[in-house]
Amino acid sequence: MQYVCDAPGQKTWFRIETESEAALESQAMHHALEAHFQRERQAAIATYHPPRTLNNIEKNIGLGAHLQRTMPLFLTLRDNEGTPLASAMLPSTKACGTLRPTIVGPAYADAYAAHDDAIAALEKTVGMSLRRERNNPFESCCP
Repeated sequence: MQYVCDAPGQKTWFRIETESEAALESQAMHHALEAHFQRERQAAIATYHPPRTLNNIEKNIGLGAHLQRTMPLFLTLRDNEGTPLASAMLPSTKACGTLRPTIVGPAYADAYAAHDDAIAALEKTVGMSLRRERNNPFESCCP
């Protein structure tokens, strides 16, 4: 996981970077973040075109950076003990523009009720509106 920002109440947002991290988040939070992570990762991999000048052994050198640029941001809010409190899926700057920011608590509970201050801190850090009216649990309008 990669540090994103601190939030009030000794909470921290982290970026989920691997399928195993997504799987652990889904298991701990009782939701389908892992399935969405896998789907978005496969879609991003399908758009990766390595430079033709690279040989077979080097062709995936830029894949990690490509995934970071093109995949939505999958995030977890943790307390100071490391307990997951909320999960988020935010569009990347390269997203189709119709992916809605999504933030949910355990078992799709309302994360805003308990963590509005932490969501506001994330909103300030990522520079996009994360207000409740834009929230739509893990739904995408992208084809």
